[in-house]
Amino acid sequence: MRKLSITIFILFFTLLVKAQDPHFSQFFGSPLTLNPAFTGKFDGQWRLAAIHRDQWPSIPKAYVTTAASFDFGILKGKIPEGDVFGIGFSALSDQSADAALKQNYGSLSMSYHKALDENGWNTIGAGFQASYSSSILDFSKLTFEDQLTQNGFTGTTAENLNYGSTQSYFDLNAGILFSGSSDGINNYYFGTSVYHINNPNLSFLDKTWNLASRISVHGGGSFPLGGNLSIFTSAIFQLQNKATEAELGGALAFNLNNNESNPTSVYLGSWFRVGDAVIPYVGIEIEGLRIGISYDVNVSSLKAATESRGGSEFSIIYIKKPPSGNKNIPCPKF
Repeated sequence: MRKLSITIFILFFTLLVKAQDPHFSQFFGSPLTLNPAFTGKFDGQWRLAAIHRDQWPSIPKAYVTTAASFDFGILKGKIPEGDVFGIGFSALSDQSADAALKQNYGSLSMSYHKALDENGWNTIGAGFQASYSSSILDFSKLTFEDQLTQNGFTGTTAENLNYGSTQSYFDLNAGILFSGSSDGINNYYFGTSVYHINNPNLSFLDKTWNLASRISVHGGGSFPLGGNLSIFTSAIFQLQNKATEAELGGALAFNLNNNESNPTSVYLGSWFRVGDAVIPYVGIEIEGLRIGISYDVNVSSLKAATESRGGSEFSIIYIKKPPSGNKNIPCPKF
């Protein structure tokens, strides 16, 4: 009975919010699902990012989301110095209601960033992304009220299940990003993005269930505090359909090897999703590889049902460093 109630709750919630996007507490750990303009905007030759989220672990497999991306710059030496032309590939898998509903995305993105000064410290860029998505509804994992018998849920249902179990669509996303620095060491950035510009249809029953556009505004920065200590901050506000999300926070970075261009660092910090969760974060960075772990501690009215366990996340970002002798360009990191 508990499993049935959980499944009904999750499916009802999914329908009620009209197909809102999966989200990450470490939004900075999945740059190409945050803003296509982040494509290629990093200090290195190429970047590989992956992130995994298990939401509401007190409810078995309520929402499990995994994303990965690979992006790099092209035409270096053929475009003006300081400019960046980026290409990226990304994929996302989201499963809800104990994998009764599965959504898979594959995307191709590109961006161009124009240097606003001769050093390339300040840039403004735009990015575009095309996606193909498929959704699968597994009827064998759904249980209905009329299946309840004296021996449990062993009966058959009278529900009409003769509609399609798969749906697919094409999607368009876009964004802009400003990234700046005042001294070649610090960095500050501000961006905005729109996903699902074309409002694709995502209906198993009819053609009236469209995916609402997701609009996000985000920004952040990194600033040295003296010695081997720096602070990284970031914030995001998202709007989709009638739902909003606001998250902000930061982390202190302890540079253990006193190397600014290739640091070995430990990160300790926390983010806060307004009205929902406190999100402690710990990370480590070695030779361009950054690993981050966070855990949502639910503080909303759902904390009784979730036992204050909002969700765990694990992220990995690896940036292949540029050849020695290349100048370092401050870029968004968190």
